Amino acid sequence: MKVAFAGTPEFAATALRAILAAGHEVPLVLTQPDRPAGRGMKLHPSPVKQLALQHGIAVSQPQRLRSEEERAPLRAAAADVLVVAAYGIILPQAVLDLPHHGCLNIHASLLPRWRGAAPIHRAIEAGDAETGITIMQMDAGLDTGAMLLRRSIEILPDDTTASLHDRLARLGGEMIVDALAQLPAGLAATEQPADGVTYAHKIDKAEARLDWRLDAARLERMVRAFDPFPGAFAQVGDRTIKIWRAHVASGAGEPGEILACDENGVLIACGQDALLCTELQKPGAKRLPASQFVPGSGLTPGLRAEPAP
Repeated sequence: MKVAFAGTPEFAATALRAILAAGHEVPLVLTQPDRPAGRGMKLHPSPVKQLALQHGIAVSQPQRLRSEEERAPLRAAAADVLVVAAYGIILPQAVLDLPHHGCLNIHASLLPRWRGAAPIHRAIEAGDAETGITIMQMDAGLDTGAMLLRRSIEILPDDTTASLHDRLARLGGEMIVDALAQLPAGLAATEQPADGVTYAHKIDKAEARLDWRLDAARLERMVRAFDPFPGAFAQVGDRTIKIWRAHVASGAGEPGEILACDENGVLIACGQDALLCTELQKPGAKRLPASQFVPGSGLTPGLRAEPAP
């Protein structure tokens, strides 16, 4: 098939690789404009753009796709279908109507649960036992379109957003290839149920500050959900300490009180139980296991991590 593609981060690049490997013609890639990054804040192309250029595919980087001028490259591509994965731009109806087979979205959740921007983070944070990929026929709503394919995977006890992202990206690549193979003959579409709708709101950096009044089990999920971005953190006096690995442990004290601090980890009292932090990071330094972080950290039993405001 002639497949136009719209996506931006590595999740989307994984799907584009699968589409290319399956032998589909990709005349055009849409991706967000280059963004400044790094110490020099130089403009960097998205992973999808880098992959497209490696394969000699034409790239368009419109701001919104609202004008006819912005839509012109897609119209000229005359694609049979537009595949969308983590593009980051809402498609207007004029774009949805362009391809003969419409627009297919690769969404990283089992819709209708976790519609929206951060489905992987929110599934881990909520303690879901499973998640998955839904291939959806896009409409004008926010992840409200009819479902074409839906497959689940288990969320492992030690999954972070990073590890779960990679497994879902691979699954999404496999499933979109399956969907494209079946599309010419027709894929059965199932409307999303009205029950079970939840929204995965965009991650705010302020959320990553751990509130020690919460129970340890919830905080442990937050540590995993916010890895690699934005990174869960504790505020101890004027020090900001990121916490990358932790698990629930026995312990009691005032929420935020450091109960123990040694090579095994930094044990911090929570609203219920305690959190043993085993991989930590100072500002500007590397992530370190507790055995390397604790010496010279200045943390001692009795100090208190402040609760979130």
